[in-house]
Amino acid sequence: MQPAAAEAGPVEAAAHHSTFRGICLTDLIQPIRGMNDILPDAAPRWQQLETVTRAVLAAYGYREIRTPVVESTELFARSIGEVTDIVEKEMYTFDDRNGDSLTLRPEATAGMVRAGLTHGLLYNQVQRLWCAGPMFRHERPQKGRYRQFHQIDAEAYGLPGPDIDAELIVMLARIWKRLGIIKPLELRINSLGTPEARAAYRSKLVDYLRRHEQKLDEDSKRRLGSNPLRVLDSKDPGMREVVAQAPNLLDHLDPASHAHFDALKTLLADADVAYVVNPRLVRGLDYYSRTVFEWVTTRLGAQDAVCSGGRYDGLVAQLGGKPTPAIGFAMGVERLVALMEEEGVPMPDAAPHAYLVRVGERAERAGFQLAEKLREALPQLRLVMDCSGGSFSGQLKRADKSGARIALVLGENEAQAEQVGFKPLRNNAEQVTLPWDAVIPRLAPWLE
Repeated sequence: MQPAAAEAGPVEAAAHHSTFRGICLTDLIQPIRGMNDILPDAAPRWQQLETVTRAVLAAYGYREIRTPVVESTELFARSIGEVTDIVEKEMYTFDDRNGDSLTLRPEATAGMVRAGLTHGLLYNQVQRLWCAGPMFRHERPQKGRYRQFHQIDAEAYGLPGPDIDAELIVMLARIWKRLGIIKPLELRINSLGTPEARAAYRSKLVDYLRRHEQKLDEDSKRRLGSNPLRVLDSKDPGMREVVAQAPNLLDHLDPASHAHFDALKTLLADADVAYVVNPRLVRGLDYYSRTVFEWVTTRLGAQDAVCSGGRYDGLVAQLGGKPTPAIGFAMGVERLVALMEEEGVPMPDAAPHAYLVRVGERAERAGFQLAEKLREALPQLRLVMDCSGGSFSGQLKRADKSGARIALVLGENEAQAEQVGFKPLRNNAEQVTLPWDAVIPRLAPWLE
């Protein structure tokens, strides 16, 4: 299925006969609607999220895997299902020059399982893997929902017990805590039981929904024949009464799934992770089983889920492998970044530590050498060397505007003597002149 043509973005819509710094905006190629640039002022927040998440994942034994953004369309048709909205309406699918149908990945799990099967990582092995990157769905763009969006996914294979389910959820709670966003998030959990128990429940649910079909919205009527469990997840306010009175999935679990779910709840309580049991939290695909969960917030409007996960013990076999227990989650990076902004989480300092001012031909050459000497001695140093030229005053203005803590000032006399002016920019301390070798220990405390 081919996506609809890209619609005009907000910049394009406003571009007629307008200019920006002398450039006619109608002459510029516009970004695709729902696919956003992450600008330098915003990137540190993304890096903050990624750095914290990467560290916690490593602490729990998860290893990174990087999969292609383009896969065979068949992979998603077999994993997600041909009658789902994602495959029918949302995937970016195209034929390549060989006539093969390819798709930009709409989610990461299927590609991770495919990679595990391709390279023999999943057969009789335990694996903890994670990946990060862009996903693509042709949806109507709105706040928190984009056509190119980013996720961090973690998946554990070969472990059937509730302890790995609990560990995965506790690991997420640790990530939220380190990011400073634990308070606005609520954990919701449920159990889907086994496919066999769910099939019996599905029959009872369909009977109930057909008796109330006149009250169903159009999406629910469409799902009734193909994906009735998704009716329980309807966001239509008019469906609340019908959904509230539907048969409860938890009342139809098999004994082993009941025991699994009870053990999960005990482990979460032992770890002081609060949760709400939501019997209407479902997944519409048959390969899901037992544990499902979501972390949600009320701070971001309609797009309230920032992380969703669950156990999918049937997927590996569905994609051609041996039956393999598996569980994982997907974090929405854009939504988590927005939540960090909403909660006022301090932005990491990305300004340069020092700014090197050079005036004069000799100073320019010597400054180049000095900059590399400092970077070699202080690997964590963020040092910007002025390459624009001009007077001392002009360069010092640029140094101040950069946010640097220190200006290193190098003129012809300092260059000849292998000295440099050391000028603090964020307090009233006086400028001092130092030999080059003395700059290194003088800079070090400013890097902490």
